[in-house]
Amino acid sequence: SRASGLELSAATIRNVMADLEEYGFVTSPHTSAGRVPTDKGYRFFVDTLLRRRRAQGVDDVIDAWFDSGAMPFAQHHYPFENRDKVDRREHYPADFIAEGLDQTRGWFYTLLAVSTLLTGKPAYRSVACADLILDAQGKKMSKSLGNTLAPQLVAEKMGAEIIRLWVAATDYSGDLAIDDKILARVVDAYRRIRNTLRFLLANISDFNPATDTVADADLLEIDRWALARAAAFQTDILAHYEEYEFHPVVAKLQLFCSEDLGGFYLDVLKDRLYTTAPGSLARRSAQTALHRITHAFVRWMAPFLSFTAEEAWSFMGQPGNNGSEKHSESVFMETYTAWPAATADSEALLAKWQRIREIRDLVNKEIEAVRTTGAVGSSLQASVTLTVPADDHALLASLGDDLKFVTITSAIQLVAGGAIHVSVEASKSTKCERCWHYRDDVGHDADHPTLCGRCTSNLYGAGEVRGHA
Repeated sequence: SRASGLELSAATIRNVMADLEEYGFVTSPHTSAGRVPTDKGYRFFVDTLLRRRRAQGVDDVIDAWFDSGAMPFAQHHYPFENRDKVDRREHYPADFIAEGLDQTRGWFYTLLAVSTLLTGKPAYRSVACADLILDAQGKKMSKSLGNTLAPQLVAEKMGAEIIRLWVAATDYSGDLAIDDKILARVVDAYRRIRNTLRFLLANISDFNPATDTVADADLLEIDRWALARAAAFQTDILAHYEEYEFHPVVAKLQLFCSEDLGGFYLDVLKDRLYTTAPGSLARRSAQTALHRITHAFVRWMAPFLSFTAEEAWSFMGQPGNNGSEKHSESVFMETYTAWPAATADSEALLAKWQRIREIRDLVNKEIEAVRTTGAVGSSLQASVTLTVPADDHALLASLGDDLKFVTITSAIQLVAGGAIHVSVEASKSTKCERCWHYRDDVGHDADHPTLCGRCTSNLYGAGEVRGHA
């Protein structure tokens, strides 16, 4: 302040920095190497500022906020003594800056004011402000109140990825809440994402994209749907990333894992992955889709689950795990997957399978109701009669015999009628010990009395033919 009698000079700055370093508040390579603003250089900057504004200068005022805002500008436009010769003006203005909301009248403002004053344009292209962090009682976290939660302790207990995920999952446009219960929910979200990734990686471990990839035209219909859904999902979340909206990305990725993948696609896929011949078209079609989705998935999560994404990326390039595949050393050297542009056909495919999923949910609901009575165990023990209107009948009938794989039942009879009606009863057939389907042809081969016809075909014959699921 003016009353302090301090002169704002290189010597003053040097002394203040030395005190800060001595007490451990800051470590500066500039002060340790003697790289501080010279009186001449600093005066040049100040004089330029004053001359352009025709203002009167004083040299006995220290304003922390003004210095905080002015110094980034000075570093780019008025190099310090002994600084490297890199011209930083080409990197000005900054693409992005972030700080607490309370700084909008602090260095955010002074940096904006100084840059606009001297160059006629802002010092940054975009800015994001985060609000205050609150405890479980809604109080601002403060050292004086003793209600802070040390990130180091959270990292030691739960891992640094949990902190990153909490940050990404929290809407920073308002107050940020954190406590043990909130972190427990974040851990659950992390497990859901990680377990989905583990399933994807496990089921492409024997897939060689150079020799096993199925052409798009030959992919099964549900696999083409999964790729179209992944492309639409990526378009959605990248729009959020462009606006620095991370919490919708986290929320939607969780839903994608639990509903689109775990709750539907991967659930339907298990029979094909585990029961068809290893090199069959049916299985390779599934792996082709999973391979592309996995590559996209790792990129989607990389901005906020960096270590998990990097670990998965390195695993995908190991010998025996797509070792023939060439990709960058780090996922952060990659760009997002370039999906084909949406077409009328892909939009129709998405709409078709959306309706199939809705009807499937009704079937599952009825099976669950019967299961609670003890009449059936798993859904594969259920024999279903499904009555649907004409439009839905045509849609479901297009799947042929593959409809039972979509509903994960051993048998389903489709009937054209009025309103949708689902009838469920226990199958009277015998259970195959390999695929667990209840079928009349179990034991048809005397050499394999516990296997059904499709399993003996998949193991010892030409293999079953799938066209849709």
